Amino acid sequence: MTRPYVICHMVTSIDGKVTGDFLYSSACEEATELYYKINRGYRADAFGCGRITMEGSFTGGFYPELSKYEPCTDTGDYIAPRRRDFFAVAFDRLGRLGWRGPEIVDDDPGYGEAHIIEVLTNKADKRYLTYLRGMGISYILVPESEYIVKALEKLGTLFGIRTLLLEGGSVINGAFIRSGAVDEISTVVSPIVGDRDGLPLFDGATVTSYTLSTVEKVGGCVWIKYKK
Repeated sequence: MTRPYVICHMVTSIDGKVTGDFLYSSACEEATELYYKINRGYRADAFGCGRITMEGSFTGGFYPELSKYEPCTDTGDYIAPRRRDFFAVAFDRLGRLGWRGPEIVDDDPGYGEAHIIEVLTNKADKRYLTYLRGMGISYILVPESEYIVKALEKLGTLFGIRTLLLEGGSVINGAFIRSGAVDEISTVVSPIVGDRDGLPLFDGATVTSYTLSTVEKVGGCVWIKYKK
């Protein structure tokens, strides 16, 4: 298999929500810490998130002033130099994320120093491509109709990524499920019910069968793993 093995790793509420105020409750602190510990334990080659999650966790809403850049005339992918083979994959179809450098800045070794890869479609502003090249940030261009499938193929062949932790949110998780690209599911269930506005683990999912792999009680939480 040239594409990476994909593990969807998330914290959920009892009722399967992955967004909402419950995540910031003291009752969810233990689950969050366990989630990060498991993340580090997987030692994956990459982690991947959608635009909204990346923005909330790493970019803080920053976006460059594109008027300062000329449109990029190179229609191919861009593989920038990097210090290590550890990657942060941003599923950002239109190129809406602003980065201040080519690596994730985070104290957690499960995220810090990951080389950023933007996954774009041809709808992204060509000036944004110039900006990414100037920042030393890699990007791949994939068709909208096969966004997940082609992205994974390129992540495997161009960057040698063998294992990818898919860490949300709900929309990109659902897109992976619909593409048949989630090989394993790892959920840390927090002992709390989410609010009515919270989003599910997979938004817009299709029926997909898995086999229960392990169930482990860790403190007041439950870690559940399923395999396809």
